[in-house]
Amino acid sequence: MSTVNISAYKFISLDDLPMLRERVLEHCTALALKGTVLLAPEGINLFLAGSRMAIDEFVAWLHADHRFADIVPKESLSDAPPFGRMRVRLKKEIITMRLPTVRPEGGRAPAVDALTLQRWLAQGHDDDGRELLMLDTRNEYETAIGAFDDAVDYRLASFTGFPGAIAADRERYAGKTVVSYCTGGIRCEKAALHMQDLGMPHVYQLDGGILRYLEQTDGAHWHGDCFVFDERGAVDPTLAPALRSDP
Repeated sequence: MSTVNISAYKFISLDDLPMLRERVLEHCTALALKGTVLLAPEGINLFLAGSRMAIDEFVAWLHADHRFADIVPKESLSDAPPFGRMRVRLKKEIITMRLPTVRPEGGRAPAVDALTLQRWLAQGHDDDGRELLMLDTRNEYETAIGAFDDAVDYRLASFTGFPGAIAADRERYAGKTVVSYCTGGIRCEKAALHMQDLGMPHVYQLDGGILRYLEQTDGAHWHGDCFVFDERGAVDPTLAPALRSDP
């Protein structure tokens, strides 16, 4: 497989969006990268594909901007770029929730890394002995093709439905440790912060999302494939393009 696919995001205040858009697009085009970069006042969200050399050069260029110096992309491989073109888009939010009070840049919710989560799942509880509950924050078409064992799934049509769903179901989480998860970490970060705002005390996000979990573990406690937002449709637990791309 000759194409390197990366995804990454960071919540960081950006006030030079038109100029930044032009710089990102110019650099990606020069490196023959394909994919999508979303820019918003709250940060950056990117999905890119290209040769190993081109990806490494872009990441080095990105890291040269102090605002993005700590971004660690998630990687997978494919035989060809799973994008038809290169786009850099300006958005109101890099992940739409429509809750202005949720501002991840002001302080992240606690995160649990992949290896710790795998251990918790094997134990059935966290290190303090609290029952563990996995919460899927993705949309219905994503959850249909893969999920963690026994995860709560609200069958959302879009992420904007998450606040209403969680507000109507708070009793389920009483006394439990909740780990919210999503594909790459961006949705579950906002979800965990919102749950904290609701007064839920033992809430974590899965750091790096499902993709990081599959990258760093043997995939135990995960069943099925992981939906991705490109022409691959989904990746299997080894992060290779799945044989099927539809639920």
